[in-house]
Amino acid sequence: MNEPILVTGAAGFIGHATAHRLIERGETVIGIDNVNDYYDPSLKEARLSTFNGRREFVFHRMDISDVEAVARIVHDNSIRRVVHLAAQAGVRYSIDNPFAYQKSNLAGHLAVLEACRHAHNFEHLVYASSSSVYGDKPIGGEGFSEDEPASNPVSLYAATKRSCELMSESYAKLYGFPQTGLRFFTVYGPWGRPDMAYFGFTDKIMRGEPIEVYGEGKMARDFTYIDDIVDGIIGALDHPPTKGDNRILNIGDSHPVGLMDMIRTLEGALGLEATKTLRPMQPGDVTATYADISKLQSLTGYKPRVMLQEGLERFARWYKEYYRIQK
Repeated sequence: MNEPILVTGAAGFIGHATAHRLIERGETVIGIDNVNDYYDPSLKEARLSTFNGRREFVFHRMDISDVEAVARIVHDNSIRRVVHLAAQAGVRYSIDNPFAYQKSNLAGHLAVLEACRHAHNFEHLVYASSSSVYGDKPIGGEGFSEDEPASNPVSLYAATKRSCELMSESYAKLYGFPQTGLRFFTVYGPWGRPDMAYFGFTDKIMRGEPIEVYGEGKMARDFTYIDDIVDGIIGALDHPPTKGDNRILNIGDSHPVGLMDMIRTLEGALGLEATKTLRPMQPGDVTATYADISKLQSLTGYKPRVMLQEGLERFARWYKEYYRIQK
């Protein structure tokens, strides 16, 4: 297969890492991203700069909801495989900016679906969903299973991600092209998103400012290192389902970590102790996330390898190096 792979959200955290891995194994990648200002665009530009000089990477600065532009890129480049990661992220941001999610997540996903259904000999669409579709769940017990109904989202962000899954289900049935929706859990690591808790905590700890710990620290997250996530994405891409199938898979670590434990691990990685201010849960937050990854493991052999301590140490080293250059 010599046709390029389209990666949407290529200036984003996961898209950037996925595009690099695809290039490393000999693929040509076409990346698209609108490089918006949801968080510091200079970080997105810095991610893009890591592709400088790579002829295997072609970038288009455009909005994913531009139906004609997306269709043109897919058609003109004979795209047969798409990794669709572009989206408006963030649970809390969706409360004050709901229409950003309508445009990027709903209209953007539909634009990709339309482009794929008109593509010649299209092989596989892998798209990003989210663990937030499961709603809230107490700490303890079994992990989230793909067989659960996912019918009670507690944020607009979650509702749009579940809507994307349902749109894909209808397109798979109507037009027959294979799709895989990946429900991401909490992804972290170098080049990560500044709106994520571990990154924001690091900013404040390094400045000597107190951190606000929501849910009074009684939350847990399934932290998954970026390299492990990319393993799962590419493993899923290489194993398309049968035609007419929209397969849903969890992608996480399957070992939830309490928020206070994560903070202690981060303090160790930074060599600094945080001053903590405990706050109640915020609207849209969930108590715990915990991935049952048995389906992805069975399909691809997926096995997360980087434990939280090592992953946060790698992030801390990257953070100190990156911001020493920038400031």
